[in-house]
Amino acid sequence: MSQQAERILELARSKGILRTRDVDSAGAPRALLASLTDEGRLLKLGRGLYTLPDRSASEYESFAEVTTRSGSGVLCLLSALHFHDLTTQQSSDIWLAIPHKARAPRFDYPPLRVVRMSGPAMTEGVDIADLAGAQVRVFSVAKTVADCFKFRNKIGLDVALEAMREAWNGKRATMDELWRYAEICRVANVMRPYLEAVGAA
Repeated sequence: MSQQAERILELARSKGILRTRDVDSAGAPRALLASLTDEGRLLKLGRGLYTLPDRSASEYESFAEVTTRSGSGVLCLLSALHFHDLTTQQSSDIWLAIPHKARAPRFDYPPLRVVRMSGPAMTEGVDIADLAGAQVRVFSVAKTVADCFKFRNKIGLDVALEAMREAWNGKRATMDELWRYAEICRVANVMRPYLEAVGAA
């Protein structure tokens, strides 16, 4: 096998999900991606996305694919709740926050729900998780709870309340953290009575 092909496979091992641009950056020809896929050494996940065929499957693979392909996107709302195990709600859509003026990514699959955020609401409370061998951006527990109240018209107040209860009862977020993100998301007045209720319980 050529050194360039070995370099591509090493990139796939280190990154988990390999993008065409990663191959370009490494100075290897894109044609090798097709050859390695035909030989069964790489598995094509979707347009411009490849991985090793023996990579262990994960329920979070769609999360990894979407955030890898979206560049600046961050998992939010129902997808972040699912990641943090804070909801009983099921959603086949991937919920992704992107900067207010950014171009929305387009995917054939999985279905995507894009939420636009700006300023600290987009940049604060971003955790980096290793999912399916890829680095994935996801909002923290406390930030996700605040987002749920901010976007309660999209997901329902009952989902926001469930997320808050689960986060508080499971000691996944402190009252200070919840207040901080309530202020960043400008929903402190909305969340106040619910925060006071859980804090007094």
